[in-house]
Amino acid sequence: MPNVRCRLCKKIFYAKPSWISYGHAKYCSQKCQFEARKKGKIVQCFICKKDTYKSPKALKNSRSGKYFCSKSCQTIWRNTIVFIGSRHSNWKNGKHVEYRNIMIKNGIKPMCKLCRKTDKRILCVHHKDRNRKNNSISNLVWLCYNCHHLVHNHKISV
Repeated sequence: MPNVRCRLCKKIFYAKPSWISYGHAKYCSQKCQFEARKKGKIVQCFICKKDTYKSPKALKNSRSGKYFCSKSCQTIWRNTIVFIGSRHSNWKNGKHVEYRNIMIKNGIKPMCKLCRKTDKRILCVHHKDRNRKNNSISNLVWLCYNCHHLVHNHKISV
């Protein structure tokens, strides 16, 4: 009876002579065979410090050099550490201003200045002098997205 030692866990197991001649009797179970095929490594999640396995491709393709156990941990990292302040795509000179609220608080009815549409879902606020820092009421006007595009790209005056 041919007994063989598992290459991974070193446990002795029985192998048929034909398996040995074909070169198949290397592992005692499918679990050991699967574990032996892994080429990546165990890394620690950057946020929650939980151990997680990453394949060689995942290790190579990480641009930040940080690894995460799940998308939720990656999202926490992106939204609290990476894309905040001036690195955020919507950053505007360090000030967060809602132009819609300025217009509504001053009693200006939401209606497009050019086409007279009143649907609030398609209305935005336009700066006449194109200076985002100048938020005086005389500089702000309601425009629908279509008219806003026309004003900026086809030089239509408001």
